[in-house]
Amino acid sequence: MKKKGKSKVRPRTPMSMLDPKERAKMFSEVALGYNLKEAIAEARRCLQCKKPSCIKGCPVDVDCKSFIRMVAENDLHGAFTKIKETNSLPAICGRVCPQENQCEMVCKLCPTGHPIAIGRLERFVADNYYASTSCEEETGSGVCIPIDENLKVAAIGSGPSSLTLAGFLAARGVKVSVFEALHAPGGVLVYGIPEFRLPKSVVQREIESLKNLQVDFLCNYVGGMTVSIDDLFHQGYKAVFIGVGAGLPKFMNLPGENLIGIYSANEYLTRVNLMHGYRFPEYDTPVPPGKNVVVIGGGNVAMDAARTALRLGAGNVKVVYRRTKGEMPARLEELEHALEEGVELEILCTPVSFHGDEQGVLQKVVMQRMELLEADESGRKKPVPLEGDFFELEADLVIMAVGTGSNMVLTQTTPELKLNKRGYILADAQSGETSMDMVFAGGDIVTGAATVVEAMGAGRRAAKEILRRLKA
Repeated sequence: MKKKGKSKVRPRTPMSMLDPKERAKMFSEVALGYNLKEAIAEARRCLQCKKPSCIKGCPVDVDCKSFIRMVAENDLHGAFTKIKETNSLPAICGRVCPQENQCEMVCKLCPTGHPIAIGRLERFVADNYYASTSCEEETGSGVCIPIDENLKVAAIGSGPSSLTLAGFLAARGVKVSVFEALHAPGGVLVYGIPEFRLPKSVVQREIESLKNLQVDFLCNYVGGMTVSIDDLFHQGYKAVFIGVGAGLPKFMNLPGENLIGIYSANEYLTRVNLMHGYRFPEYDTPVPPGKNVVVIGGGNVAMDAARTALRLGAGNVKVVYRRTKGEMPARLEELEHALEEGVELEILCTPVSFHGDEQGVLQKVVMQRMELLEADESGRKKPVPLEGDFFELEADLVIMAVGTGSNMVLTQTTPELKLNKRGYILADAQSGETSMDMVFAGGDIVTGAATVVEAMGAGRRAAKEILRRLKA
């Protein structure tokens, strides 16, 4: 008798992408999304496990099993309603969340190499189901409580944590005002993530929905300068949420780092994404295209900067990383897209100095080769310099994507806020409350740089606690 072999798992349904040669020259969205036939085919791969592990892998507890079953049944209304029970921004999460490290990583099919494409299905539902009212858009149902003008909550910062908090509270009758330092709302969703990964129209749809729920957006208000926490309480706000992110650029303090042509990734991407620098002189924010571009770092921000440089006409773009390709923290999909488009990698090396001409304009970067030692307690192999092993890279544009820190404008002017040793706000893990009564915080200003969906989870938890207290 022949032994029964394991049944073959049908591979994931592929998603259409723009051709690499074409997309490297334009800012159109790279991933085109599923159509209905593809979405149903992918959803029908789901095992509908009795004890689904995918839900536990989602920072905002989306009932993945249920919404996927509804997609398989072509019930987009039901799927949208189910997702919206816990996820305020599914069109955004479906595009930029690292599902491969969250819900998909714990999918029962993951060991086969073909986990259910949960993120792609979430995006499909959000893109293809159009709610009839703003209330339905925010909650998945048509039930929203009328706004009580006496229950006022302020949010400082308009990124994913604040947008999530605003939607949750507004749908339950709380008046929310969102104060944003820049000239457009959306936070990192608009200034940090390029159009080819997250179209601005997707973010704008979410913001317009919140406006229709009477959420006010007040731009050009810098937390700690043009608006303070004390000011907000004096204006009658019952609670304040701090969701200002962690947007302070980090540099490496190397010789020549102040040369003309060296940018932080934060400034570079903000110029392009929010200030339309790529359309100079139509918009008065010039961005140097660069002929030889070097990006320092190995995360998603580094990939965003490198791919943006290509689209602005760079002759060649190199991403420099001190470990190996397999250890890069960037999403595998983003790394693959970058390589397909022509980005080159320089691994196991790090910059040690920058050199320019007599006018102080960058000309080259001196690099040092690295090697990896055995993994330490963190589980990562430690990179160390190879003594005397140097080489040079020509460069007229360097983009530093080596992380960010907490911007101290708000925290320095609010000494009552307790901070940790790295300058991030200390907040209760469950409620988000800080050392100040009725002042809450969430997202990167608490955790340091993390994912969009983790920031959303923090905003949702804080909103629940604020609502509980306001309605007590």
